[in-house]
Amino acid sequence: MLRILGSPKRLCDGVTRREMLLASSLGLAGFGLDSLSPAQTQRARAPRERGFGQAKNVILLYLFGGPSHLDTLDMKPRAPAEVRGELRPIRSRLPGCDVCECLPRMAQVMDKVTVVRSLNHPWNFHGMMWATTGIPESNVPIEESQRNPLHWPYLGSVYTYLDRQRHGPKPAGSVPDNLILPFLLSSRRPAEQYARPHGAFLGHAHDPLWAEFRGQATRSMIRSSFGPPAEIFDPYLGITPESRFEIAADSELPADITLDRLQRRRSLLDQFDQVRRTLDRSPAVQAMDHQRALAFSLLNSPRIRVALDLDREPRRLREAYGMTLFGQGTLQARRLVEAGCKFVTVIWDEIGQLNAGWDTHVDQRNRLRNDLLPGLDLGFSALINDLEDRGMLDETLVLVMSEMGRTPRLEGDGRGHWGRAYTNFFAGGGMARGTVVGRTDSIGALPTDRPLSAKDILATIYHLLGIDPHQTINDRFNRPMALVPYGDVVREMIG
Repeated sequence: MLRILGSPKRLCDGVTRREMLLASSLGLAGFGLDSLSPAQTQRARAPRERGFGQAKNVILLYLFGGPSHLDTLDMKPRAPAEVRGELRPIRSRLPGCDVCECLPRMAQVMDKVTVVRSLNHPWNFHGMMWATTGIPESNVPIEESQRNPLHWPYLGSVYTYLDRQRHGPKPAGSVPDNLILPFLLSSRRPAEQYARPHGAFLGHAHDPLWAEFRGQATRSMIRSSFGPPAEIFDPYLGITPESRFEIAADSELPADITLDRLQRRRSLLDQFDQVRRTLDRSPAVQAMDHQRALAFSLLNSPRIRVALDLDREPRRLREAYGMTLFGQGTLQARRLVEAGCKFVTVIWDEIGQLNAGWDTHVDQRNRLRNDLLPGLDLGFSALINDLEDRGMLDETLVLVMSEMGRTPRLEGDGRGHWGRAYTNFFAGGGMARGTVVGRTDSIGALPTDRPLSAKDILATIYHLLGIDPHQTINDRFNRPMALVPYGDVVREMIG
């Protein structure tokens, strides 16, 4: 994040030098000028195969940290105790797919779900870059740097970019097309921050907008992660009904930038208009102008205010989703899609300490039984039922994804990182109803049937969105880049 430090001396127009520097850097550098030429797409003729283009919207629920497949949807009750753990399976409405006893509501909607049990890759580190972009390979520096030149554009950025190519930009005041809840990824953890989803070589104009959670946690827990125990108030455990989400005019502004300062920044940027008229033919500046107008229009947009007003939902429905940050974020995602947002991401992120969220190195049984699984159970099942009741499920892809699983054998009172076998699950938008794809061995260590990559999942998602996953987009150096160079559509996943 860029901070401009300078003298507060006022210029002749009454604006400080620091304000000018901040406004120019954020206004001109922050909205896509790094795209050296207009992005051009080469559309291959996509075969109109089964499911192609059925999905119109996406809700991605990202469980950051790596949920244990062995304790959720790929349980091994006949394995030794050090493998199976203490949680027990129960039957679901999907034959051949027992689920954890802590997921009773999800068990009742599994007949609408596709479960993929054979995902795998060779790495054991965190990050969303590998799971949600077409990048051919990853490593720790790639996953832990904010704007690495090697990054590829986020799935939601590609989808909305291609949609803008077809239909043009949305007018100011519209609901944004690509939004992430509940706050900047890893901004609540005390150590290094992971690479956030962004437009990469598509330019800043295609970055997702980020929401900001405004509310209070109602529950705390004692956590110990490579240090002394500490009491952490965690909104993923519970929040007040008055809690809400807001959309910032600029998702990565410094925390001390207020709405008043944003308005002054807007006024200051307007003073550059005379100079910028000479740049009007630049597609990058045109994209920046649109993104800037869209961002500021959100401050006063009635449609946004209505979409973000969770009080308009019946209290009974809000409680069905769970009065937690994940539950209310998932309900918020449904409201945003209903209002016209094409791609909403809800991240279950870390709060307060390392190894929080789904990174269950310590105290796994207690955290799964009392915190993590109940929240997922409520939020996911309520979303599927709600979308079905509203007639939205057939055109809305629901993706539950993460970057890896957990070790087959317990490591003390937790499990370590394990990329060689893990599970994701999906529903709606043309996904098959009631299907299990792939299988792992007797201890959940390796796939034994239909091994798949995250790239195969991305290819399938693009297919359902009406996009040929092998078509190319030109990068900033005008080189053609396939959306998913090493992935293929998984036909068994398509209904």
